[in-house]
Amino acid sequence: MRDNLVVTLGGQTYAVECPWGALPDGQKFGPVSQLAVDSQDRVYVFQRSNPPVLVFDSDGALVNSWGIGEFSDAHGIFINRDDLVLLVDRDAHQILACETSGAVRFRLGERHRPQFNQPFNHPTDIAQAPNGDYYVSDGYGNSRVHCFAADGSFRFSWGQPGDGPGEFTTPHAVWVDPAERVLVADRENNRVQLFDLEGRFIEAWTDFFHPMDIYVDPAGNVFVTDQIPRLSMLSSDGTLIGRCRPVLFGAHGVGGDTAGNLYLAETAPLNCITRLRLL
Repeated sequence: MRDNLVVTLGGQTYAVECPWGALPDGQKFGPVSQLAVDSQDRVYVFQRSNPPVLVFDSDGALVNSWGIGEFSDAHGIFINRDDLVLLVDRDAHQILACETSGAVRFRLGERHRPQFNQPFNHPTDIAQAPNGDYYVSDGYGNSRVHCFAADGSFRFSWGQPGDGPGEFTTPHAVWVDPAERVLVADRENNRVQLFDLEGRFIEAWTDFFHPMDIYVDPAGNVFVTDQIPRLSMLSSDGTLIGRCRPVLFGAHGVGGDTAGNLYLAETAPLNCITRLRLL
């Protein structure tokens, strides 16, 4: 437990609660890859252990778990406005769309059938735009972003290896902000690239060290985790408005709830969740 630690971001102060989330006796977290929050402020944790999906209420009590036998390698998770849970299985080259109960509604990609330059080759993350389209960062084997329609049909892709505009070296996370811009954490190029919904390059934000994940709150504030123990808060125009060190190691994922609290996913060596409780 990191007791009595307080951090600030953009004039907002948070109490650091680590570890957050109670498990039954004898059960431990595996590497926590990512997390997301549904409309009821339940926190869905995607971990590289069984059960892969853990569901906590806002007080940190475990209320559900599922996914055993469905996943090879937990990576990204996104919950849309209809509480559809989308989970990125990196090394199975597939994305599962699930009900909050864990029932699978549909799949994107063929399990254990990687595709060069096509969906998927070790994908990392998924997000959804207001028009219903999905965007997938892909990832470790490809240097691409793919767009799918709301019904799961493939629309288009963009990107190639490199460090120029619209090029990627490990696109590790993706988010669509309220201004309908696609933000991509271009990890090994130490930047976040911004595109319109058709994949046209807008600009790039730098001053990151291997950005791992992106979360944009309803007000348009952008939160970016680095591979070092740092969390950055930026305005919608990319202006840095706050930074803090709320974790001992780099957080692999970040999310937030309706109360303004932030949640950080930590893989090895800590394998835990950290909550930044808004004061």
